[in-house]
Amino acid sequence: MGNPAQEPWETSQVKMMEALREWATGFAEINLYMSQWMRLPGSDANAVGQIVWAAQSGTPLSPAALSRRIGMSTGSTAVLLNRLERAGLVVRSREHQDRRRVTLRPTPAASEQAHAFMAIAGTEIAATLRQATEAELSTATSVLDRMNDAAKQAIQRLHTVGTRTP
Repeated sequence: MGNPAQEPWETSQVKMMEALREWATGFAEINLYMSQWMRLPGSDANAVGQIVWAAQSGTPLSPAALSRRIGMSTGSTAVLLNRLERAGLVVRSREHQDRRRVTLRPTPAASEQAHAFMAIAGTEIAATLRQATEAELSTATSVLDRMNDAAKQAIQRLHTVGTRTP
């Protein structure tokens, strides 16, 4: 495969890339508003949102899983979690038989703030997903899973070659 920037793209492929860019931009802006709403730095608000979502979905996060979700190193995530604990937004608990495993839980205050924000900001997104058919969601998820895998491969390659120019 050659350089994708120099190869022709189908109109539908360009539309997909533009839609993904627009979604990423919109999601980042919503996260910015959430950080302002919660009076937190953007990375902290993003972490709180991920912790609340995961706990509500029944799959609470570990610190390592959170670091992968928010794209931060485990060390930076530990510092972030310390800030969130001091702010009374997150608690770390040992809920498993293996007492070394740490589970992140939002405090009632964090859940309340996140839910209040989503009542304002999440209505249209939730409605769009609820109106989509299972087939539409399955197709979109399949494409996005492959895009995520491709991004991970590109990131891994960039770790190997670094930021040098050819």
